Amino acid sequence: MVLEDNECDSVFEPAVTEEHVETQYGKVHCIMTGTPKTNRPVILTYHDVGLNHKSCFETLFNHEDMREIIRHFPVCHVEAPGQHEGAKTLPSEYIYPTMDQLSEALPSLNHPDMVDGLVLININPNAEGIMDTVANKITEWTQTLPDTVITHLFGKDEIQTNHDLIATYRHHITTTMNQSNVSQFFRSYNNRLSLEVERPVPGGNINARTLKCPTLLVVGDNSPAVDPVVDCNSKLNPTKTTLLKMADCGGLPQVDQPAKVTEALKYFIQGMGYLSSASMTRLRSRTTSSSSISSFDGPRGRKRGRSHTDVSMESISNNQSNVKSTEMAC
Repeated sequence: MVLEDNECDSVFEPAVTEEHVETQYGKVHCIMTGTPKTNRPVILTYHDVGLNHKSCFETLFNHEDMREIIRHFPVCHVEAPGQHEGAKTLPSEYIYPTMDQLSEALPSLNHPDMVDGLVLININPNAEGIMDTVANKITEWTQTLPDTVITHLFGKDEIQTNHDLIATYRHHITTTMNQSNVSQFFRSYNNRLSLEVERPVPGGNINARTLKCPTLLVVGDNSPAVDPVVDCNSKLNPTKTTLLKMADCGGLPQVDQPAKVTEALKYFIQGMGYLSSASMTRLRSRTTSSSSISSFDGPRGRKRGRSHTDVSMESISNNQSNVKSTEMAC
């Protein structure tokens, strides 16, 4: 299916509906923008810890460049139990779902055949180690919940220099989120299991557990999630994975640089056969071979050799047929 760009941005106002959906693990709050149609997929979003769909994605989806996408695709924002604005405290007998259970609450998250592509921002594929667990306990004793969330979302430099942004998110966490519910979600996240994925090797295990669909990994170069995202990239199929590491960007690239994230998203969608006539600016990127920073011999065995080629961001859409991993820098 190819979607042509024939509609006028200025007159397009998608319908917005909200609903609390009952699942086996509690109610999730869903916000649907646009009308689902049988001949096109839906963009589904899921927020980070301490955020909801507004604080995590509103800046991105309200950006003028995103109109081209939301005209063609309905968007369903999903909020974890008790994480929507003004949520009541969850019942004392309620046991907060694990990360795996949260994925089971939404079938499309845990059934690869229902997913066309993944855009993962600040993904951490690993479980917490012993030192992480100890550090988290100490943090619980010495920091308030808003401060703990802030250090999860933003790097030290950003916290020290971008005072307005940090103040905005601290205010959001303090005044619009239910602290008890956020704490339970955070605890569930810290108890997550590793994804147990591995990079397929030619001639190796043909049943290697990995993501089957095209995947775009996004992280800011000043984000506390840089190392986990690079590690995740090393474990995924290089013919289906693109790493977008954004220069001069902090912990929330979709908030910090929404235009560039939108640009990457357009090319990613185009690579799956949509938005063929998208009008897009060109950003600088580099493709890197299997000996680049985005490839590893093992969890700790980083190779140092690089092979750089300057290309446009169209390499995102072309990467699915490219045998190289692609690291984007913009």
